[in-house]
Amino acid sequence: MNPLIDNFINSKRIAVAGMSRTGKKFGNMAVKELKNKGYEIFPVHPEAQEIDGMTCYPNLKSLSGKVDGVWISVPAKNVPPLLEEAAQIGLKNIWVQQGAWSTEVQQKIDELKLQVVSKKCILMYAPPVKSVHKFHRSIVGIFGKL
Repeated sequence: MNPLIDNFINSKRIAVAGMSRTGKKFGNMAVKELKNKGYEIFPVHPEAQEIDGMTCYPNLKSLSGKVDGVWISVPAKNVPPLLEEAAQIGLKNIWVQQGAWSTEVQQKIDELKLQVVSKKCILMYAPPVKSVHKFHRSIVGIFGKL
């Protein structure tokens, strides 16, 4: 597997940028699954104090030294500031969920010289991989894409 993916999924203390207060975003569903897989989750939300019973942090800087990585699943226009902040605090394990990527995001990744997992779904890689995610991972392994 890709060493960046291996490093990320082996990190168990993950900041998450992409949960909503309504609980209706992919980030909320992914967090539930990641928690069930043994990950310790630290939601990052600029306005919420708590989501799904978890204390929220206003930014990545407030988590400096407390997390091993950040998983980002926000609109692409909101990703570059998160990448800048991750670089400022020296966070190396960064995953930009497939729907959060754009050419502008890639330009910021290149500008900051970050090594980032991007354009992939974390649920296809965080073990144990089950159900539809296992099927999708098999398809990607065969065809190189979904």
